[in-house]
Amino acid sequence: METHSDEKSYECKQCGKMFTFSSSLKRHLQRHSEKKPYECKECGKAFKFPSYLECHMRTHTGETPLECKQCGKTFSWPMSLKTHMETHLRPHSGAKPYECKECGKAFNVRAHLRKHMRMHTRGAYECKECGKAFSSSTYLQEHMRMHTGEPYECKECGKTLCSPAYLREHMRIHTGEKPYECKYCTRTFTFHSSFKTHEKMHTGEKPYKCKQCGKAFTCVSRLYRHKETHSEQKPYECKHCGKGFRCPKYFRQHVSMHSGEKPL
Repeated sequence: METHSDEKSYECKQCGKMFTFSSSLKRHLQRHSEKKPYECKECGKAFKFPSYLECHMRTHTGETPLECKQCGKTFSWPMSLKTHMETHLRPHSGAKPYECKECGKAFNVRAHLRKHMRMHTRGAYECKECGKAFSSSTYLQEHMRMHTGEPYECKECGKTLCSPAYLREHMRIHTGEKPYECKYCTRTFTFHSSFKTHEKMHTGEKPYKCKQCGKAFTCVSRLYRHKETHSEQKPYECKHCGKGFRCPKYFRQHVSMHSGEKPL
């Protein structure tokens, strides 16, 4: 009978969201939990829901059973297909209804906005060992492998990386692979982030704007570094000499001068 009613009588005490069914509330509560009981036997990555693990396994098998009816492109994850379908809704209008409240950048797909917002909250999970901050607990856990002695090591040069994905990306340095080509000058790039930043030099796009002084930047990392110049706080202190730093990157570089190690 609850399916015939619009009443939502089950409330989440943590975020206030309401649900029609108790089973829906129970499933929602798992999102607030840090427990991830469903683990991939191939790579060790863990998930909160069995459906997420099932979709993840397709990344190992290469299976892409979800097909876009408009263009035939296939996907492994339902959310990836849903995000892709939004690109068909606004292909030529240029409408970008999803705007970031932090920096004003707009997106035509809601999922892209959610992914972007993690850049603003990346400092929520901070490594107590070196001060580096991450947008999710998963990324922090992978990073901690560097400190606990469980990293992924490159067989070519011995460099250690905190995740299999970073190791695969790093291997392009040795293979010479540059899969990203600029359509404006045909220059090629090893890393996607470098490629996207380079393209903005051609377009003049600077979507990340400082609210305090109005200065704009091509990538969000430069905006973050710039914002620290407005702050007098120096939360990262060197244990060797007591010098303080606003930015974790400069802090790590400084510490490496004492240890003699090359910073990651």
